[in-house]
Amino acid sequence: MGNPVLQTFPLGFPWQTQDPFLFCVYHLDHYPKGNENMGPDPKLLEGRNLGNDFTLKDGWRMYHGHTIPGFPYHPHRGFETITIVNKGFCDHSDSLGAAARFGQGDVQWMTAGRGVQHSEMFPLLNTDSENTLELFQIWLNLPKKDKFVDSHFKMLWHEDIPIVKEESATIKVIAGNYRGTQANDPAPDSWAANPKNEVAIWNIHVDAESEYVLPKAKTPVTRTLYFYEGSEIFIGDKKINPNFGIALDASLEAEITIGGKNAHFLLLQGKPIDEPIAKYGPFVMNTEEEIQQAMKEYRTTQFGGWPWPYADNVHDKESGRFAQYPDGTLIKKP
Repeated sequence: MGNPVLQTFPLGFPWQTQDPFLFCVYHLDHYPKGNENMGPDPKLLEGRNLGNDFTLKDGWRMYHGHTIPGFPYHPHRGFETITIVNKGFCDHSDSLGAAARFGQGDVQWMTAGRGVQHSEMFPLLNTDSENTLELFQIWLNLPKKDKFVDSHFKMLWHEDIPIVKEESATIKVIAGNYRGTQANDPAPDSWAANPKNEVAIWNIHVDAESEYVLPKAKTPVTRTLYFYEGSEIFIGDKKINPNFGIALDASLEAEITIGGKNAHFLLLQGKPIDEPIAKYGPFVMNTEEEIQQAMKEYRTTQFGGWPWPYADNVHDKESGRFAQYPDGTLIKKP
């Protein structure tokens, strides 16, 4: 059996992806204790470039937030966002009227489609201890025929996400099928909704000083394994250090030998859409003309406007985990 490693590359900000994925970013911020407004003590904000604070200082960043870290309202069109919050919490609000507070392993799947605005803020709920945030956000493309589908908001609660436990590994199956264990349904118009596209999103944790075999795919797909925490690993005779991505030949199993620390991976795979891509900030279409049209429509319609009181909308501190759907349905979780 040949070595499945096609390429390795350092993990930057964002991470390098392959079609059908457009973007993947990993946020790990060790936020301090929160104040009564769910943000850091104002004294800790001195010297930061508020509104555009992407420099890791004291272990955390404010991103586009001014008083609470996160991303105030902004538009998207032509793709999907998949947000995995392993630690901490994310407060979501959008122009559909949907809202949520999710975290501790929850996943939000949002189809931007023809256009939506949303905000993603990171409230610091703990006032007596640190507020660590660990979050992945993945952009999954939509094919030309689906770029103008209705926008859609979906929650995948961590209690419902399949977990596969093997001898030395634990695999969280967010999308796709792992050795016969099928993930929950994605958003209905997603590229991942068709099993023939073999889209997979797996968060894989493997014990130190053990071996793990990543199964091969059934069809021709791109496959990228992101090694974001641990010590060295070996795939065949190739040594790979943490904070590297690995492009794999998905037609081959990958036999991985783990070093002296537990290893943590994110896997993204899927059938390429194989269409032209035109990108400008939060818009992903097929041509530059479509990008110009998206910008014009956003200026004119604001993709439905913003129904919330603040651009950086944050929910009540005592809200707990919840989802409010556009039709008014309210789901609360422990």
